[in-house]
Amino acid sequence: MIIGVLTLTFRLHGNDSLKGKRQVAQSLKQKLRNTFNVAVSEVDAQDAHQKLVLAVVTVSGETTRVESRLSKALAMVEAISPAELVHCDTEIFSSSGEAE
Repeated sequence: MIIGVLTLTFRLHGNDSLKGKRQVAQSLKQKLRNTFNVAVSEVDAQDAHQKLVLAVVTVSGETTRVESRLSKALAMVEAISPAELVHCDTEIFSSSGEAE
């Protein structure tokens, strides 16, 4: 089993409330879930108004499938996100716990 994690860090320019941040986060999370059948969660900076960190996780039996799904998810986020993507990181793990 191969597990892929894509961590996305966004800067929300001009946002001054958690409600505004939540709207952006919910929209991105729902689009990713519906399009790619992945798990998505806000994983850091929950109390920061202008920073959003999401983790996208997928599981498959094939490394190429995991890499493909995460790269397509990243491309979609870059195309549709109203926020500035400032950092992304992809990690691939095997079920034995070793990074590939």
